[in-house]
Amino acid sequence: MRSLRDLELRRRRVFLRADLNVPLDQGRISDGTRIEATLPSLRFVLERGGRLVVASHLGRPEGERRPELSLTPVAEALSGALHLPVELAPDCVGETTERLVNALGPGQVLVLENLRFHPEEEENEAGFALKLARLGDVYVNDAFGAAHRAHASTVGMVRHFRDRAAGFLLEREVTVLSDLLGAPAAPFVAVLGGAKVSDKLGVLQSLLGRVQALCIGGAMAYTFLRAQGKPVGRSRVELDRVSLARETLREAEERGVRVALPTDHLAAERPQADAPSRVVAADAFPENLLGVDIGPATAHAFRHEIEPAGTVFWNGPMGIAEWESFAGGTKAVAQALTEAQGLTVVGGGDSAAAVRDLGFRDDQFGHISTGGGASLEYLEGKTLPGLAVLEEGA
Repeated sequence: MRSLRDLELRRRRVFLRADLNVPLDQGRISDGTRIEATLPSLRFVLERGGRLVVASHLGRPEGERRPELSLTPVAEALSGALHLPVELAPDCVGETTERLVNALGPGQVLVLENLRFHPEEEENEAGFALKLARLGDVYVNDAFGAAHRAHASTVGMVRHFRDRAAGFLLEREVTVLSDLLGAPAAPFVAVLGGAKVSDKLGVLQSLLGRVQALCIGGAMAYTFLRAQGKPVGRSRVELDRVSLARETLREAEERGVRVALPTDHLAAERPQADAPSRVVAADAFPENLLGVDIGPATAHAFRHEIEPAGTVFWNGPMGIAEWESFAGGTKAVAQALTEAQGLTVVGGGDSAAAVRDLGFRDDQFGHISTGGGASLEYLEGKTLPGLAVLEEGA
């Protein structure tokens, strides 16, 4: 892929697809991490005299105009961060928007309204893609979190541009994740959690040929424990994935990969923040309880694998981390990553949200991905449409 650094930007309309899908709380941005992450690309365009057109989606409006999902707070936040007036166009396409874009001067910014107010965005409809393409002279994708989606703003419009490139955020994501697939410093340890085995099977298979150790926590661990014949009480088990979990464990053993599964759990009668909980051993899991976090012995074992590692990739919380009472295992893993000797990569999504909610800083980790689903698909070895179309024009 070409880089933003490779483009001639002066006086040109730069259509920059960003990932500004920030969480909102009563119309206010509750976490501006994604805005901060794309600022280097925005500033680079402005400093080089580009006429900047910023596009993004926000939430899931299902193709309808929903005022509560307007990019108004995003435009206001960008204005403050860039110390410039930032106008919000009333739509992402149309005559009014085209007039506003064409009136931009060098070093000025216009934010387009939510792309997903139009169903044609997610449908990658050709006519809509052409309307978007009319708004720029060059195309830059800095939205790694949307790179696995073949939408109009990430794929369809791109082929109308001779000059297309990756922004700095997307470029950094690809560089770091490529290193994990290439020759990561050993020992390479993967820590996987979250709710479903089915969400992680692809990346598990990809990583088995690369890692020296695999730590599995979260609700997905109970499917693996069931595959080993261990009791899991009323914990969530994907019954249709038990045989695949058993095969994964067998393959790991054949490859010499150490697999660390929970040896103790924090268990409760119900998945509620105020539910009484206690630590139980993996071999003596009460039938009336369900797992809500890994136990202290498991956290210690995971830490033993993580701290001396040359490379660590982590995706998925160890328990119901949005509740403080069940976040201890996730916090222990995050702390271990901050003390690890090698490169630490947090794979976006719930893991990235968890480390910030638990009070950790981004600079305590080697890299925090902005794309949960995109990072997993990349590590599975899948072709990401938003990257492939940029490579076509390289």
